[in-house]
Amino acid sequence: MITIKLPMNPQINIILLGTGGGRFATITQKRRTAGIRIISEGLNFHLDPGPGALVYSINEGLNPQKLNAVFVSHGHPDHYTDAEVLIEAMTKGTTKKRGVLVASRSVLHGNETGLNSVVSKYHQQMPERVIEASPNKKFQIGNINVSVTEARHTDPDTVGFRFETSEFGSFAYTSDTEYFEGISKYYEGIRLLILCVMRPSGKPWKGHMTTNDAIKIIEEAHPEQAVLTHFGMQMIFKGPAREAKLIEKETDVPTIAAKDGMQIRFGETISLQKSKKAKQSLNKYF
Repeated sequence: MITIKLPMNPQINIILLGTGGGRFATITQKRRTAGIRIISEGLNFHLDPGPGALVYSINEGLNPQKLNAVFVSHGHPDHYTDAEVLIEAMTKGTTKKRGVLVASRSVLHGNETGLNSVVSKYHQQMPERVIEASPNKKFQIGNINVSVTEARHTDPDTVGFRFETSEFGSFAYTSDTEYFEGISKYYEGIRLLILCVMRPSGKPWKGHMTTNDAIKIIEEAHPEQAVLTHFGMQMIFKGPAREAKLIEKETDVPTIAAKDGMQIRFGETISLQKSKKAKQSLNKYF
């Protein structure tokens, strides 16, 4: 168990800076690929900072120098490309050894699939702490207990994350994964589940989640709220909102397809807001 002490957190604000994923969504930017910012009092971290994470953080009024953690689930460009520049921002232009980097083995060291380390050894020396994320590992940031969840993807070191709060229960992010028997055990009792659903129903792709896979996971885990993100081009063309309605109909779990810039307020209730400048609603954290 690794503990990083920060002040207590009230309500948590989750900003989906980007909702695109996969090669063609990334290179066309039909949906942004900027990842997710999670903010509360004393807590400010960026999850899977793909292309655009820096620019859209600034565009939304979220100062990257306020970060105290960067999470990278695996070594594919739509999840990691802005990690190094966010680490530089977090460490005040490398002038202060601060913050934490949480990343999979592939991100830190590369692996047998041909992936090299995608965060340089130079940048890995900048944070105060580096945590190699592997399934079932647990650590604490502030008032949040983090559990690393298993994923099965073309990068075999891919992981997801489950975040437990003492006041409001738990929320989680699956990262890229296909459905497999036992995946839902990582998300039992969850209130908010953010799923990376690359493909629509009937369009399977090894290592990735389709609408059909999301239905299975949501039926088994039965969260209070499901949010779909990380859409590939086929999902974008099919219509993520349509697929979300299908999931909700099949599971009876409220399900929404995220839009770029959407905010989720996670507290006693879970509320979702359309895109607006994040800083306007998060002024007390800046």
